[in-house]
Amino acid sequence: MKQLHHPIYKKIVVKVGTNVITNNNGELDIEILECLTSQIAFLLKKGIQVILVSSGAVGAGRSIVKPSGTLTPVAARQVLASTGQIKLISTYSDLFNRQGLITAQILVTKSDFRDRQHYLNMQTCFTSLLQQKIIPVVNENDAVAVTELMFTDNDELSGLIASMMDVEGYIILSHVDGLFDLTKTDGSIISEVDSSTKHFHQYISPGKSEFGRGGMLTKCHIAHKLSRLGITVHIANGRKPDILLSILDGEKTGTKFLPQKMTHGPKRWIATSEGLEKGSVTINKGAETALVADVRANSLLPIGIVSVEGAFKKGDIIKIGSIEGKVIGYGMARYGSEKTQSIIGQKDQKPLIHYDYLYIVP
Repeated sequence: MKQLHHPIYKKIVVKVGTNVITNNNGELDIEILECLTSQIAFLLKKGIQVILVSSGAVGAGRSIVKPSGTLTPVAARQVLASTGQIKLISTYSDLFNRQGLITAQILVTKSDFRDRQHYLNMQTCFTSLLQQKIIPVVNENDAVAVTELMFTDNDELSGLIASMMDVEGYIILSHVDGLFDLTKTDGSIISEVDSSTKHFHQYISPGKSEFGRGGMLTKCHIAHKLSRLGITVHIANGRKPDILLSILDGEKTGTKFLPQKMTHGPKRWIATSEGLEKGSVTINKGAETALVADVRANSLLPIGIVSVEGAFKKGDIIKIGSIEGKVIGYGMARYGSEKTQSIIGQKDQKPLIHYDYLYIVP
């Protein structure tokens, strides 16, 4: 194993995709898992905190059970995920145990990130595990998360955890070397992406991976969002030897999304809450102009609201939209939808969203 001279991060989230840790039959690749766990163990011994988000439960389930043809695709996936999750976590537990490390399993659903108290409870759990030098291995709870409760994939889940835990580096391990530059014909990789970059579809093929749910476009959108929150994101080939050590040593490998200035606290929770909102409000042109102005931060007042959609309570995330239907931002409500409805358009009322709890979409 290569040496690590001056690690560039102290706390990271590593997301490993199905195609990295499974073979051509979709079953777990023990050799790759051994390489991955030994690298993570080495990082821990160097004082680096690591949260591992791992797909592969459905793949692991394929080697255990063959669902009968009478099951619906969703039910078959639930059977594979719930049986395979045991094999996946026990494999990680055995491999980390060989390195003298303890493994913790955390299974989450999208709804866990919608509620501020659940969010803070998760944060406390992760912090406590890291303090005890225990490796948190995280996966979506595929057995219960179906349809609208599902994350796009574990890229989305791991991005939320990276944001929640104030990590410096978020590493997506894929089965490809990074983001290919389709404007060139030599198969070269884009080594760095500035946080102002948009329109990723011009660089990548929109195809999906063979066994996993997520494609490269999803990875780019999440990487872009996290880089705007101050997290450096890497997309690299998880099947390359010592890939984590190469990244942590500052070597140029894969695609690196350069970060903007770091944001913290509730703003981070709100910034990553797209799709998790409990309701929404539509605002008029005057309020829209005030909110997007760079001159000074403004709160959202009832006088600028023209309609309320959905049922939300104090402390819930809500979406802010323009009259034309454009998403302007997200924020934490200071009171519920019923009260908001009763004071729409009124002057001299408390802000529905204080600017400290408001995130404007770029």
